[in-house]
Amino acid sequence: MLSSPAPRLRLAARIGAAMFGGYAFTWGFIAAGAALMFKAGMDFHDAEFLASALGLLVFLTVFLWTFATRRLVLAWGVLAGGGALLAGVASLVQASIV
Repeated sequence: MLSSPAPRLRLAARIGAAMFGGYAFTWGFIAAGAALMFKAGMDFHDAEFLASALGLLVFLTVFLWTFATRRLVLAWGVLAGGGALLAGVASLVQASIV
């Protein structure tokens, strides 16, 4: 008996969103967080460490949320769009520092 490939494709898309979208969102969060904390006066290495430590919690949260949400398109949109927005904020803040 052959099973439908649709559930497998949906699962693969959800795993891809959790891994790659979660990575993009977390990378943007860490970059923006470190840049904003440094601009606010925190030492660079302290800001980098704190943003990275919080990034672990952010990745875990968005990873689990990706599997909990019913709408996969929403998950991709939030993770990819949010990651791009956060990376843009980080780039703007870093440009204003230099």
